[in-house]
Amino acid sequence: QLVESGGGLVQAGGSLRVSCVLSGPTFNMYAIGWFRQAPGKEREPVARISGSAPFTDYAASVKGRFTISRHNANNTVILEMNSLKPEDTGVYYCAAKREFIYGDYLGNYNYWGQGTQVTVFS
Repeated sequence: QLVESGGGLVQAGGSLRVSCVLSGPTFNMYAIGWFRQAPGKEREPVARISGSAPFTDYAASVKGRFTISRHNANNTVILEMNSLKPEDTGVYYCAAKREFIYGDYLGNYNYWGQGTQVTVFS
């Protein structure tokens, strides 16, 4: 089970943090990703982090502004979002993918949270 928290309303240029907790004893066997869906647009990956390898991946639009990190001690992945822009607005979803192969953290994600709203106003 994936449970998201955080998000909210912020002015452009501000910062927000969203967190995701994955229940279960095998947290480090899962890649975790943050995806977002803006109104009228398809869901897109924002940031992903491997559980088995020191790999991260960011969308070009957020690189340098967003940071994803995982904290295995409490089964948590955090997405720190800085220098937010109105185009970052959307529903942010946490997702998980079992890594059967070392570093296999891209591709299809199987488990999804309920989403949390992030709204950036100018």
